[in-house]
Amino acid sequence: QVQLVESGGGLVQAGGSLRLSCAASGRTFSSYVMGWFHQTPGKEREFVAAINRSGRNTLYADSVKGRFTISRDNAKNTVYLQVNSLKPEDTGVYYCAAHSRSYFSREYDWWGQGTQVTVSS
Repeated sequence: QVQLVESGGGLVQAGGSLRLSCAASGRTFSSYVMGWFHQTPGKEREFVAAINRSGRNTLYADSVKGRFTISRDNAKNTVYLQVNSLKPEDTGVYYCAAHSRSYFSREYDWWGQGTQVTVSS
C-alpha cells in the first residue's frame, strides 16, 4: 500500500512552466514504477509519463515529448513532473500513480487525488 499526494499545480500563462510533485508514503518508494496522467472533464485519464524504479529510464506520451520531464528522488520519496512550454490543451488534473509490476505495464494500482493545472491563452 502506498499513499500519494500531488502538489504544484496552478494557473499559468501559455508558454509558462510548473513543477508538479508527488510525495509517497507507505512501503519502500523505490520498489514502485511511477507515472503521471492527465485528465480533462468528460475524458478518460491519459498517460503522460512514467519512470522506472531507479529513475534511469523514462517514457513519455508523444504529445509531451520535449516539453515535460519526469524524475524521481528515492531518498525523498518523491516523483516530479517538470512541465514546460505549456499549452491551453495541457489544462486539466494531473494525477500521480504507482504500480509494482514490470516497468512497461500501464496498469497502475495506487493513485493520488490530483492537482489542477490551468493554462490561459
